[in-house]
Amino acid sequence: MENLYNILGVAPTATADEIRKAYRSLAMRHHPDRNTHSGSEMRFNAIKTAYELLSDPKKRAEYNQSLNNRIIIDPDNEAHALWHALFERCGIILQHSSSP
Repeated sequence: MENLYNILGVAPTATADEIRKAYRSLAMRHHPDRNTHSGSEMRFNAIKTAYELLSDPKKRAEYNQSLNNRIIIDPDNEAHALWHALFERCGIILQHSSSP
């Protein structure tokens, strides 16, 4: 499962208002009625799910606790995912390379 903060492109310390603004911006960009690219519906559903969890203070606290207790098995992959999420949030599509 992708990190919910990465999906919305916000920091784990983001306020409820920052989470709401990020959700609205991404939801408008990826809504299937507005975006005809393949995968837009799946991306929209991931954004909606992330917002539903992070906008509820109790669910967010539980998620943060589970996030803090996880073990990172592949730190390189984790770093790549974080950078990928950041660039995607800015509208930049990265090309996948076969070399590390």
